[in-house]
Amino acid sequence: MRKDGRLRRLVVGDTTWWWSVRHKHRPACHEVLSLHRQHHPGGRTTLRILFPAGPGRFVAEGHWYAGSVTNGQGDLLNLHEPGVVHQFLQAAAARGLVPEAPGETRLDGWPLFDSLIGR
Repeated sequence: MRKDGRLRRLVVGDTTWWWSVRHKHRPACHEVLSLHRQHHPGGRTTLRILFPAGPGRFVAEGHWYAGSVTNGQGDLLNLHEPGVVHQFLQAAAARGLVPEAPGETRLDGWPLFDSLIGR
């Protein structure tokens, strides 16, 4: 498992995504799952799924595996796991949240988290 922010490859059907996970401290502590898809010749599509810490929403902060997010009720997902990333991408796609055009889209990841742990 890589934890150094390098892009990793995820193939879904005939689409190749490149993804990484980062821990940020500004403006508040949060995890960021970034997924990139290259368009030719249009440029790159980026989907950033954000997990800000807050009431009932916790990020690793050295307490769990790096890149982990949890609701504090025993449900923990590790954003460094390719299967977890694939599940988040599928959940976003099912809701019509995966952008088609080049550019950057940011999403609150907690509603997707809730849908994944509810399975």
